[in-house]
Amino acid sequence: MSFSLAERNDTIIALATPQGIGAIAVIRLSGAKAIELTNEVFYGKDLSKQDSHTIHFGTIRDEDKIIDEVLVSLFIAPKSFTKENVVEISTHGSSYIVNQVLKLFLKKGARLAKPGEFTQRAFLNGQFDLAQAEAVADLIHADSESSHEAALNQMRGGFSSEIQELREKLIHFASMIELELDFGEEDVEFASRTELKELVERLLRVVEELILSFDLGNVIKNGVPTVIAGKPNAGKSTLLNALLKEEKAIVSDIAGTTRDFIEDEININGVIFRFIDTAGLRETQDTIEAIGVSRTQEKMKTASLILYLFDLGDTDLIEINRDVNKLENLGVPFVKVANKTDKADPELVAKLKKEHPDSLFISAKNQENLEALRAKLIELVNLDKFKTGNTVVTNIRHYDGLIKTRDSLLDILKGLEDQVTNDFVAMDIRRSLHYLGEITGEITTDDLLANIFSKFCIGK
Repeated sequence: MSFSLAERNDTIIALATPQGIGAIAVIRLSGAKAIELTNEVFYGKDLSKQDSHTIHFGTIRDEDKIIDEVLVSLFIAPKSFTKENVVEISTHGSSYIVNQVLKLFLKKGARLAKPGEFTQRAFLNGQFDLAQAEAVADLIHADSESSHEAALNQMRGGFSSEIQELREKLIHFASMIELELDFGEEDVEFASRTELKELVERLLRVVEELILSFDLGNVIKNGVPTVIAGKPNAGKSTLLNALLKEEKAIVSDIAGTTRDFIEDEININGVIFRFIDTAGLRETQDTIEAIGVSRTQEKMKTASLILYLFDLGDTDLIEINRDVNKLENLGVPFVKVANKTDKADPELVAKLKKEHPDSLFISAKNQENLEALRAKLIELVNLDKFKTGNTVVTNIRHYDGLIKTRDSLLDILKGLEDQVTNDFVAMDIRRSLHYLGEITGEITTDDLLANIFSKFCIGK
């Protein structure tokens, strides 16, 4: 989805609120003629004589036919989201009214906006950089406190400000080295190699920190994939139901009831956990159940967290130690959860507290000590870095760009160490600037913009 110059000069229109019947609907226009076109169909004050950021009551009419009583909000360029003239028309939420208003404006010369076109115009008009523009979509789709904070921080420039100042200094060095190339036959140095090395090392530290933050950022944005694993009939489905506070999973005394995966999301202290109830881990002759066990083992390898659940009334310490050893070899953080405290063997409990003091003792059926389990999950996610306000990378495109930036910065340092010629140093610097520029939008292509903004909703 790319836009020609003529299309960029169009006045665009779209429904900005969700489709369907509601109390109100908001229709948004942006473009040089947004106020002019609205004035042609609005009966109330003369909008061309009103100040920016004002709201006006009147009616929208198609010639003599009244379509609806409305409120019209004016945002005069450049004091608007797109930096163009913007009008927002609040109508009653009838889909018939919305369609009639849209058809009227299309007849007057407006064009239906494409997905993300309002935000793309804001980017193209310098309202914010590309990373901030992408954060608009993340903010719209944020479904937890942590994802909301991450998107808001990025939208307000948190990500961009981390790299912008250092990038500008790197541009300065690039220009100085390019200047040296013009004096190739003379022994001149406009850019101190020592200062360049220090700057690249500083930039590398920032980039490395942002790269490392992606694991946390991915969790914040997409949720923590958490596998509930253990023997059949250990109470995995009961625990899932207790955490969800609904009967999502089938609970039965028959071992092996769960043959596949049951997934659902739970918001714990502003973090989304994607719990996966799996088939029980055991040797089985049942072909279908064996497939489920095999899939469980694959899920455990790719999980961010594992809840290892065992039955205090039907498990011995040898078996627990064997399972814990297997989990440690996986390298995935896990929580040892001793279930069915009401059926516990006191001797086993005493041994567990001695050998595995980090075990949590719960009763999923009676919903006992589940708060301690929730607290442990939050602890393992480790949001401390995020809570301190540090920038967290949540976008895979940014992560890929940072990886490429890091590699090119390392090439600069290696070139300086090997005392390569200026043209090679300049080439590595330009490559680093290119990847950083792709993240923030100083360097773009129509294909890149089309890929990003086509994922937005129509009215944003």
